[in-house]
Amino acid sequence: MGSTLMSEPHEMMPDLATLPAYSLLQWAIVGVFPALMIAAAASDAASMRIPNWLTGSLAMAFPIAAAGTAMPLETLGLHVAVGFGALIICMGLFATGWIGGGDAKFFAATALWLGPYHILGFALISTVLGGFLTLALLSFRKLPMPAPLAAQGWLMRLHDPKEGVPYGLALAAGGLLVFGQSAWIAGAA
Repeated sequence: MGSTLMSEPHEMMPDLATLPAYSLLQWAIVGVFPALMIAAAASDAASMRIPNWLTGSLAMAFPIAAAGTAMPLETLGLHVAVGFGALIICMGLFATGWIGGGDAKFFAATALWLGPYHILGFALISTVLGGFLTLALLSFRKLPMPAPLAAQGWLMRLHDPKEGVPYGLALAAGGLLVFGQSAWIAGAA
């Protein structure tokens, strides 16, 4: 009985030995940034914290990605300048109590990846999404918490009017939206 389906799953996959290492590295880069962004958003939603190891991993992955993709030194310098400038500005906002320390470091690490051509789009999109998130949380906090959901600690934290806004959610969403338009993705296609 003949079948048009392949009998071995590996027959559908390309031979990895024939793929250029550069292409594999590009696809790895495409996965690292979103994975860390999603992990930061999940952590912030669950605990109202973005751990230093996560933000540090995002920042430390950048020079590896830049070297692996042969980023020109001028471009690398611009990315570092944008990341450092974002860190200084965000630490000022943290010092005034406008944003959390984790959000400040996460914004700066994301800015490092997005660089000079995408920082403004990232800041604008994240700000708009953060506004919507804040309005949604304010509305959510006015509603009574259903009893079955009250056992969920992370939901109770989000529902508590004394708690802040897990702005890492907006930063991660903004970063992912802008990353999709960046040279990192264009180079992997």
